[in-house]
Amino acid sequence: MIDINLNLNELDQSLLKKLDNYVDSLENPEGSLINILHRAQKIFGHIPHNLQLYISRKVNVSAARVNGVVSFYSYFNEEKTGDYLISVCMGTACYVKGAEKVLHKLLEELDIEQGKTTEDGKFTIKDVRCIGACGLAPVVTINEDVFGHITKVSALELLDSYRGEK
Repeated sequence: MIDINLNLNELDQSLLKKLDNYVDSLENPEGSLINILHRAQKIFGHIPHNLQLYISRKVNVSAARVNGVVSFYSYFNEEKTGDYLISVCMGTACYVKGAEKVLHKLLEELDIEQGKTTEDGKFTIKDVRCIGACGLAPVVTINEDVFGHITKVSALELLDSYRGEK
C-alpha cells in the first residue's frame, strides 16, 4: 500500500519555500507543470514522491499526472543522483553504433548497476532514450556536458577526467 502522507518533515523547508515562491509567482501554475518540475529538480536535486505529491496539491493537478511527467522524461530524477550524472543515449542511432557496449563498460568500471550511484556519491549512470544528437552517435552526457562518438575506450578516458585522473 502506498503511503499518501506528505511527510513534509523529510523535505528541507527552506528549499520548499524557494519552490513555493516560484510557483506563487506564476500566472498559471496548473499549466506550468513541467516548468515547476524543472525548478523543483534544480532546487532539490531530484523529485522524490513526497515532493511530487506536494507539487500536485500545490498546483491542483493529480499526483498521477505529476508522476507521469516525472517518470516519462529522462531529465527528471526521482532519486538523489551523484555529483556527476552520466547518461548514455540508447536511441536508435546510438544503440546501433555501440551505446550498449559503452554503458556496460561504464557500469563495469564503476561497479554499479544502471540507475544507481557509486558508494562515494560521485557518479550515477542511467540510460536515456534519445537526446537528439544522432549525428554524434553514440552520445554520453555528464551533467550538462555532451560527448559524441564515444567508444568503450574513450568512455573510460572521459570517466578518468571526471575522477580527476587526467
